Amino acid sequence: MNFYEHTIIARQDTSPSQLKQIQEKYTNLVNKNEGDVVKVENWGLLNLSYLIKKNKKGIYIHFKLKGVGKTISELEKNEKIDKNLLRYLTVKVKKLDLKTNYFEKNLDEKKETVKKYEKN
Repeated sequence: MNFYEHTIIARQDTSPSQLKQIQEKYTNLVNKNEGDVVKVENWGLLNLSYLIKKNKKGIYIHFKLKGVGKTISELEKNEKIDKNLLRYLTVKVKKLDLKTNYFEKNLDEKKETVKKYEKN
């Protein structure tokens, strides 16, 4: 089995219940096609570099998964026709980094930033 990192960008006006359905839909799809979702990270609403289908922002969901080529082809085939998604990207990696969450808000860093601004 190969390791993959897969990121999808949903429309900015997608409701939380729809996001949960999207996440469950693609998790189930991976599991049905000889794959396994190891970790799901919800990165939240982020600015896009350029307009995509008249959207300035998108909601990012990042999957770390194990699978075969069939798993990824089925996943991407279903994402092409999903109206709630703006973009998707799959990257094959040698090993999964399960410890680091790059978009998690660190409370200690926030406190330090606030203290710096209070001093000035």
